[in-house]
Amino acid sequence: MASAGSSLGGGEAERPHPRPFLIGVSGGTASGKSTVCEKIMELLGQNEVDHHQRKLIILSQDRFYKVLTADQKAKALKGQYNFDHPGAFDNDLMHTTLKNIVEGKTVEVPTYDFVTHSRLAETTVVYPADVVLFEGILVFYNQDIRDMFHLRLFVDTDSDVRLSRRVLRDMKRGRDLEQILTQYTTFVKPAFEEFCLPTKKYADVIIPRGVDNMVAINLIVQHIQDILNGDICKWQRGAMNGHGRTYKRSFPEQTEGSTMLAAGKRSHLESSSRPH
Repeated sequence: MASAGSSLGGGEAERPHPRPFLIGVSGGTASGKSTVCEKIMELLGQNEVDHHQRKLIILSQDRFYKVLTADQKAKALKGQYNFDHPGAFDNDLMHTTLKNIVEGKTVEVPTYDFVTHSRLAETTVVYPADVVLFEGILVFYNQDIRDMFHLRLFVDTDSDVRLSRRVLRDMKRGRDLEQILTQYTTFVKPAFEEFCLPTKKYADVIIPRGVDNMVAINLIVQHIQDILNGDICKWQRGAMNGHGRTYKRSFPEQTEGSTMLAAGKRSHLESSSRPH
């Protein structure tokens, strides 16, 4: 994806870089996770910046789907493989890659072909950045990965809206409506309720209505801008255990004349193409 880096070319020498601020962005299918990330990048003026000079990058969990066996691939082509299950992801590779990113290293991430359900030989180079947005449906599920994030966002969108978006998206890809709905009721909805939704409790910030909630987006952008400007210097750079988080906030539905944030009760801070 363009925001992550560039297609793999010649090797480049490592350049020193401070440890980045790692932000996890979760939410159900078609909730608007990647759109929120892209809007944040746009508002920060980073979407037109050369990938070598970007201060903020976006990386998707979708890049870390496991290599399927022949039998699994045959099921996937029929819409009978569960891409929403935690076991569908290569969590070891994901953890190693994020660890290297947090250490300020240049990394190579997989490229996944969602038409053939295959991991390609070509990789994508991700260069060091000050802020990294890592988005996906289950980025908070694995504790080792969840504890790496310095800030956790959950995009909370109505299930009917998410389903309608998914149907329109998959039909544009030439998929059969019956197959789309069968896959949703068989795999997507049950997996969301069992695996994704329970991780909402780990979020520091909950964003109702996704990118439509510009009050929330602007506040997050301001927070990131403070980080990029060096105004926030005590966010425990490199801390991997999640300690030191002191608050949890949920962005309320926007009402006329109100931009207040509702404080939560918890004591800790908390474009990509979909394959199915």
